[in-house]
Parts: sequence; C-alpha cells; structure tokens
Amino acid sequence: MKLKNNINLALTLAIAWGLAACFGAKEVGNPPAPGFNAAGSDPQAIAIADEVMQAMGGRKAWDETCYLTWNFFGRRKHYWNKCTGDARIESLSDSATYLLNIHTGKGRARIGAAEVKDPATLDSLMEKAMAYWINDSYWLLMPFKLKDSGVTLKYIGEGKTAQGADADILQLTFESVGVTPENKYHIWVDKSSRLVSQWAYFSKNENRNPDFITPWDDYRRHGKILLSGNRGKRSLTEIDAPENLPGSLFHQF
Repeated sequence: MKLKNNINLALTLAIAWGLAACFGAKEVGNPPAPGFNAAGSDPQAIAIADEVMQAMGGRKAWDETCYLTWNFFGRRKHYWNKCTGDARIESLSDSATYLLNIHTGKGRARIGAAEVKDPATLDSLMEKAMAYWINDSYWLLMPFKLKDSGVTLKYIGEGKTAQGADADILQLTFESVGVTPENKYHIWVDKSSRLVSQWAYFSKNENRNPDFITPWDDYRRHGKILLSGNRGKRSLTEIDAPENLPGSLFHQF
C-alpha cells in the first residue's frame, strides 16, 4: 500500500485519540478504537490489553492527558497537543521544523531558516512529518494503543523476558493502518505490574525471528499517566505530560 494511503488511514485513528481528550472521558472501561479487530482477537489478549491500560494510569487519565513532549533517541523533539492534533516536530539532524496537524495531515515546514512555500514540496514534507510522528509516538505510547484501529491481538502464552521476569505475551498485527502495516510485534506484559516490559519487532508478519527485542524499562509518572523511556541501548528522553503548552509553539517557528 502506498505511503499516502497508509497515512490517510492513520488519520482516522489520530482523530479518535484527540476527541476523547477534547470532550472529556465519558466512556466507562477501555473501549476500542473504531476498526479494532475485536472479532479476530483473542478475548484473553483483549482483557490483558485492558489491564495494561489500567496499570498505565487508566483510560480516563489517558483521555484527559492533553499535552505530551518527548525526544526520540536524540533525533527529533516532539510537542503534541492531543486535544487538537497539533504537533511540532524539530528534526535535530537537519535543522528542520514541522508544524503539523495529525488530524488533517496539513501544516507548515521550515528547513534551516527558510520556510517551505512550494506546495508539492510542502506536501511531501508533511507526509514525512506524519511518518515521523506515527513511528516516534509508537515507541513512546504503544501500551495505550493495543486496541487501535486495524489491530488484531492474539495471546501467545506465558514466557519470560530477557531479564527472567514472568510475563504474558501478546501478538499485534495490523491491517491497512500506519506506515508499515506488514509489521508484527510481540509484547511481554509483566505478570505482577501488568506493564509492558519488553517488545519484539518483526518487519514482516510472516517472519518467525524478530528484527530486534528491546526492554520497556524506567516507568515514571508524568501527569496522570505512566510512561517508559528506556529501550535498552537507546532511550526516549525529555518525556513530559505538562498541563499546558503555549499555542504559539504549534503555529510559529
């Protein structure tokens, strides 16, 4: 599937993320996003996903979290208004700044000191920024996204992490969402804390061996929710869930 089509499908989920925060958490429990493959998912896996949400602070706390910031492996700094969908992405490697609304896929871009005005170039850069956001937010927020649009959850069984901790293992596969819907993940959920403690990434659904396995360590409370930044050899840093961020951050370079 083409990148643009994948991003357009991802916008549906991004809108669902923001609406609950804008209008308040009125739902009880942890309802799935539109398009979650409940029929094809294991009931035990769905129940564990709900336990993960609760351990992370609960669905109400997640829905009421409006602002998030993080640094993705020293490559990109993110500022996100979950209520409006506005995002600011500062690419540290090439001095590029993207002002993007993830609901619409539209925005502005600046390379160095010059704002990009050419429409075709800007469209291409907005697709690039959206791909950055989808990837980088997943590395931070995956435990909140176990019942996302297009996801199928399977329960693999019990196992141990690389550190020897007991865990339940879930499998996540995707259909027609994100930039790389052919990916697959295995997720270790700690038996005691019910937090995600490890994940394995498979670039292709049919692959038997993962491309990599990394821990999910160093959970800390940010606002009303828990977030983890330690991914083993690499870390997400500058994580925060502030009560507010200035609007100018999302509209001015």
